[in-house]
Amino acid sequence: MAIIVNIDVMLAKRKMSVTELTDKVGITMANLSILKNSKAKAIRFSTLAAICKALECQPGDILEYRMDDGE
Repeated sequence: MAIIVNIDVMLAKRKMSVTELTDKVGITMANLSILKNSKAKAIRFSTLAAICKALECQPGDILEYRMDDGE
């Protein structure tokens, strides 16, 4: 199972910097980096909601599921 995080795509569409997003969401640059590089094991719904609010998008705009070759 592969969950792809498309925060970079939404940041580009909204012409927003990573720093601006971290300020609006209230998370550290390190934690946002872990999330956007698909290294996170989990995300809190409150964090996801804050990201969606800041980027004016839906969770499906940020998270994408792709089947692995073995599935």
